[in-house]
Amino acid sequence: MIFSRTRQVTDCFRLCHKFTQVRKLSTTTKLRQGRYGWHRALASHSNTGLALPTLPNVLPHRSLQTSNQSLSDVELTAVRYGVERGNYSELTDADVKFFQDMMPSRVITDEDDLAGNNRDWLRMCRGSSKLLLKPKTTEEVSKILSYCNDRNLAVVPQGGNTGLVGGSVPVFDEIIISTALMNNIISLDELSGVLTCQAGCVLENLDQYAEDRGFMMPLDLGAKGSCHIGGNVSTNAGGIRLVRYGSLHGSVLGLEAVLADGTVVDCLSPIRKDNTGYDLKQLFIGAEGTLGMVTAVSILCPRRPKSVNVAFLGCNSFDDVLATFRNAKEMLEEVLSAFEFLDNTCMMMLKNYLKMTNPLSADYPFYVLVETSGSNATHDEEKLNAFLETTMATESVVDGTVATDITKIKTIWSLRESIAEALMHDGTVYKYDVSLPTDKIYSLVEAMQTHLGDDVKNVVGYGHLADGNLHLNMTSPSHSSELLAKIEPYVYEWVSKHHGSISAEHGLGFKKRNYIHYSKSDAAVKLMLQMKKMMDPKGILNPYKTLPDSDM
Repeated sequence: MIFSRTRQVTDCFRLCHKFTQVRKLSTTTKLRQGRYGWHRALASHSNTGLALPTLPNVLPHRSLQTSNQSLSDVELTAVRYGVERGNYSELTDADVKFFQDMMPSRVITDEDDLAGNNRDWLRMCRGSSKLLLKPKTTEEVSKILSYCNDRNLAVVPQGGNTGLVGGSVPVFDEIIISTALMNNIISLDELSGVLTCQAGCVLENLDQYAEDRGFMMPLDLGAKGSCHIGGNVSTNAGGIRLVRYGSLHGSVLGLEAVLADGTVVDCLSPIRKDNTGYDLKQLFIGAEGTLGMVTAVSILCPRRPKSVNVAFLGCNSFDDVLATFRNAKEMLEEVLSAFEFLDNTCMMMLKNYLKMTNPLSADYPFYVLVETSGSNATHDEEKLNAFLETTMATESVVDGTVATDITKIKTIWSLRESIAEALMHDGTVYKYDVSLPTDKIYSLVEAMQTHLGDDVKNVVGYGHLADGNLHLNMTSPSHSSELLAKIEPYVYEWVSKHHGSISAEHGLGFKKRNYIHYSKSDAAVKLMLQMKKMMDPKGILNPYKTLPDSDM
């Protein structure tokens, strides 16, 4: 949105009409009133726009070298968590030769080369796999799993390895099957918007491919530069725009998966309506590779919006955050594509560890990121202005900046997307992804601050407020079993008591598998176990994940 000088001054008085003193700026639209303020960052096409500070465009998971802990210092999962190895066969030289004959140059056995695949991004889980396989086709995956099933060799499917619950790394010596080379885009129907691709395609690459053709991926994550679409589907990843485009259970039209015995289940449908029998693809979405390995996906891509605005706002309390959200739901409903929040401790870590700059001129207890997207810039701008006027008038928002230029939009989003990385610099991170009734979200952060006291360095909260998804993080100088015992199961008991879910979008993986009963009934867990035993009788697919140990 590009304003003339006259329009800037008019908007200044309109947005700040309730105050008695307005200070006009000669070359920007930065507005300041008494103890409240408003900034408008305009498109870079005009010199009248307020230039935001240049922030590094960094994303979580861009590098594993983000803590002072060396790779060899990561304790083995089996030791840290006291897990017993299942009754699986040991890998032999004959097994390795079989795979080398099948996939020359795509069989990795070097310990150093395997190090990154054996360990998760948070450095909380580390396995001891001796073998990494890199198939290129579904047929190769089928041969691998058929052989492993016959030999009773456990396997772990692995995409970009950006998971946060230990679901994509071995617990013991499971064979790692990487989708890194299964990265072909098969087709994009430019009429329907259905994109079909292999499971190893990186999310950001898919989004760029879709953008070049006027579409976008319905999923957007901080780890988009590393994560694979197959892993996204297998964990039912949510992301920052679920409020607009829904979950992958709705966006994924079809998929292809390989069962434990090598059977290929082809449900790779490109059509939106298919009412013939059981919707089998849903079994694999969110199953975390325990029922079958996803090898290809058909996903519905919406049209890329022509108009995007991002507002970054400062609030004095979480009640003000909730009031701002209510106004956004009421006034921006059809164009609202994201509503995120973070607390001031998150901002302090971004500033201290990543040297990022707060776009606002002062620090506030809470920050809100609101994104709108639509097809009519004038319409969207009018709705956003009305929303901002209301939030300013009610004093639920006390400061903010609005960006319409893509560079400045990315700059603001990089703040939200870099929190996970900043936390890694604060020590060992105890990370919890939960969903709660919206009004209870930050109450959990406060409850953990009280419960843990000086036992932790920091307790922070941020997340997707629009869908009730809180990312709760605690940091300490080093891993402590005593601290972990104080956090769990307390955090899950609190979530269950307030009618939430112990996993909103990261899945259960290894870390949460034994706490599934806090979110699922006994009957539901029993049915899951029956499905697992039917589809993977020997339990070779991603063992020690998703389902509780005692029942397995």
